[in-house]
Amino acid sequence: MTGPGHKLRALAALGLLPLLLAAGEGPCLLCTAPDSKAKESVEQDVPLSIDITTKLDFSRAALSGAGGGQIEVDPDNGTRRVNGGIVDLGGSMLAGTAVVRGQPGRSVRIDMPTTARMTSSSGGVVEIAGLRTSLTGRSRLDQQGRLDFSFGGKLIVRGNATGTFRARIPITVQYE
Repeated sequence: MTGPGHKLRALAALGLLPLLLAAGEGPCLLCTAPDSKAKESVEQDVPLSIDITTKLDFSRAALSGAGGGQIEVDPDNGTRRVNGGIVDLGGSMLAGTAVVRGQPGRSVRIDMPTTARMTSSSGGVVEIAGLRTSLTGRSRLDQQGRLDFSFGGKLIVRGNATGTFRARIPITVQYE
């Protein structure tokens, strides 16, 4: 929160208040309403945040042979496709979802890698390729300063990998 009262307290804490009051020339700069440029500057300082509301989950699957296979989770419609030597064991497959919050109406750029490596505690490695979001075109926060999107990709299993696999997928957001 900013305003003349907060600025005044901050200056008093620094011991500068007596110097400002002693000057006594012209109007009190701390007491006047901010002009439009100052107000615009304050609005641009609204920090961005991103929260993952649902983790990307390829569900449960098994290999029917050593050939590997793929599971794709589409972020646009949430469907799952299984190919190759993978057998779908059911369970809940989920596209990841996220919410960005910041200055209402501002354009933002969302970046994420196109690939990620997933590892298991037993040392197995699988890859997620084609990571993408459901966003198209230029991304903009709505009137409440919010933007929701989903993300997904293709899990690629090569060879005979076993275990419960986990990965961190860095997603960043910045104002444009």
